[in-house]
Amino acid sequence: MNWKSALYAELIGTELEKWAAHLIPQLEQWENIANHGDRKKWQKQLQQLPAIKADKVDLKSQVSISQVDAFGHAQTAHIESVLKQFMPWRKGPFHFFGIDIDTEWRSDWKWDRVLPHIAPLANRKVLDVGCGSGYHLFRMLGEDAKLVIGIDPTELFFYQFQVFKKYLPKMSVHYVPLGIEDMPTLNAFDTVFSMGVLYHRRDPIEFLYQLKNQLVSGGQLVLETIVIDGDETSVLMPGERYAQMRNVWFLPSSEALMQWLSRVGFVDIKKVDENTTTVEEQRTTDWMTNHSLADFLDPTNRTLTIEGYPAPKRAVFTAIKK
Repeated sequence: MNWKSALYAELIGTELEKWAAHLIPQLEQWENIANHGDRKKWQKQLQQLPAIKADKVDLKSQVSISQVDAFGHAQTAHIESVLKQFMPWRKGPFHFFGIDIDTEWRSDWKWDRVLPHIAPLANRKVLDVGCGSGYHLFRMLGEDAKLVIGIDPTELFFYQFQVFKKYLPKMSVHYVPLGIEDMPTLNAFDTVFSMGVLYHRRDPIEFLYQLKNQLVSGGQLVLETIVIDGDETSVLMPGERYAQMRNVWFLPSSEALMQWLSRVGFVDIKKVDENTTTVEEQRTTDWMTNHSLADFLDPTNRTLTIEGYPAPKRAVFTAIKK
């Protein structure tokens, strides 16, 4: 069963069945349009991964798949060379049949900060908006979610996810290579996550409505984003770049963002964590050799970006849809 058929099979007969009618033509169009020049390479590399079974799977304390019997040096070297074809690996870390994929981000640190503050995921239908390579999708499944779906239009991330999904074919975790603007109003997910996306949206209020439109009444939004210091009127709109990123639009204070959430119609809004991003949490590695956070901060004052703005501080908010 291919990845699309497996996804549709999970949607049919559930509250998400109406989504399938939208997805079928969208995903057919996605497959027929070569959005990225490396697509064929990535597809070929997926086929180069060995046809083996993952005897040991740990998604609760990490994302790790392995066999009881260790591979020989030659096979391990072959697998590592295949995995390197999917660089840069940004979100993780992953443990893949004895190979440690040391990603740019220590996404496990973020998960450890988020997990204590969210409604238990057991038996819930979960959507992760802007899921990246899918690291957090697997951790959500490790918390016994009933169904986990991630959406993200970045093609490399889709194929990085497929590297692991190849060995977890029966697990209820799926990646849809589309954006939230491509989704109809479903009102069907018990929990919606959005971590590291809000500041990339030109219209953050519309984005909050889009997140709300996917939740059931009483469902929980888990939102993580960059914030600045200030009161409910404080919002920074950077110039051309923020920490060398071109696509950063609005950085609200925590108080301003909570007011946005209230205006959109969420209740029981809480800021549950705030953490300054460090160069230990986001850094260059052998699996992501491009510039990283240390290169984006003022070398004489790490409380500022290279452009002179406040350095990234990230907060986590939870809210409930009425």
